[in-house]
Amino acid sequence: MKPVVAMTMAVQDRRIAAVDALRGFALFGIVVVNIAYLASGYRMAGLAEPAFSAPLDWEVRWVVTVFFENKFYLLFSFLFGYSFTLQLDSAAASGTAFVPRFLRRLTGLFLLGLAHAVLLFPGDILATYAVVGLVLLAVRRIKPRTAVLFAVALTLLLATGFVLMAGLALLGTDLSGTVAGGAAQAAKSDAALQSSVPMIISDHLHKLGRIVVLRVLFQGPAVLAACLVGLAVGKRRLLADSDRHTATLRQIQWVGFPVGILGAIFYAHSTWSGGTSVHHMLGQAVDLITAPLLAAAYVATLLRVFPRAPRLTSVLVPPGRTALTNYLSQSLICSLIFTGYGFALIDRLSPLAVSSIAVAIFAFQAAASGMWLRSHRYGPVEWLLRWFTNWRRPAVRLHPARST
Repeated sequence: MKPVVAMTMAVQDRRIAAVDALRGFALFGIVVVNIAYLASGYRMAGLAEPAFSAPLDWEVRWVVTVFFENKFYLLFSFLFGYSFTLQLDSAAASGTAFVPRFLRRLTGLFLLGLAHAVLLFPGDILATYAVVGLVLLAVRRIKPRTAVLFAVALTLLLATGFVLMAGLALLGTDLSGTVAGGAAQAAKSDAALQSSVPMIISDHLHKLGRIVVLRVLFQGPAVLAACLVGLAVGKRRLLADSDRHTATLRQIQWVGFPVGILGAIFYAHSTWSGGTSVHHMLGQAVDLITAPLLAAAYVATLLRVFPRAPRLTSVLVPPGRTALTNYLSQSLICSLIFTGYGFALIDRLSPLAVSSIAVAIFAFQAAASGMWLRSHRYGPVEWLLRWFTNWRRPAVRLHPARST
């Protein structure tokens, strides 16, 4: 029995490593996207920074929009749904009550998300995960096929909603202003974010009023759809041994990359061409359908690459294991760089400089996470959330026997 047990543990460890590595990769994409919104009040208003209009500035915006925007939060959401199944399995194996524990975890996530949104970044996703987590809890016994069908139906419904809004815009009723401000509001936001702490928090609260609409109409349901797919994949244990699904992964790549990139180009054109609201709404509809395909192609590619690239896996696993700490610290670092909390460089750096900072932040986090996990079981915020979830203080450092 010992060889069988060892083989099972090896497969499980590889699965967890792949999930952590995917989560680390998602963190990289998230900081590349989020930093643009943290570095400019205009970006949060859906506009390009007026001080940067050189060809290189536009090329960087296009690259980020095509290959990053609206793909990586879907990947993170997929992993949230997948990890939900791991937590269910862990509770069943240990014989502990899952529902109270998970509800405390969601409460902790919501409180962290609320503080994050008010103090650092109104575009927080943690509070959305907390709400979506309640839905996952309610449907935890759903069949994988039903979960996928519901996710597809929800995505198509959202896309149809944007098509209908495009039709309303054609008839003279433009609803785009409900989720984005104009240039005057963006300039006002810039001034507030360069100012004092109370002014920064006040600007965040003002933006939250608009973002709540965006969450309800768009991102929340899209997050739920991705979580349901992750739930279905977790129930089928499809990430347990990706080598067994090479043909499926290859098919996902063949479909996801061409369709996803074409859809992303259309979305980027609708975002940056200065077209009408009709064009913008149709771009949103197309992106809703094609962004998940491109995100899936990223996942399929990495699952095929990880077994052959152990160095890449070893780089991505530590930030993935401390994802919550890194996600929040990304916003903290960016706030110190761009707002009145620190250097107040908002709208003073080009898109290329901003994206380069994002890469540097992730590289620093990957290295720091690796060093931290050599002597600690969890990231700092993960440790705090685990304490809140289990209602008891977890161990901080690794056992001496496991630290070598």
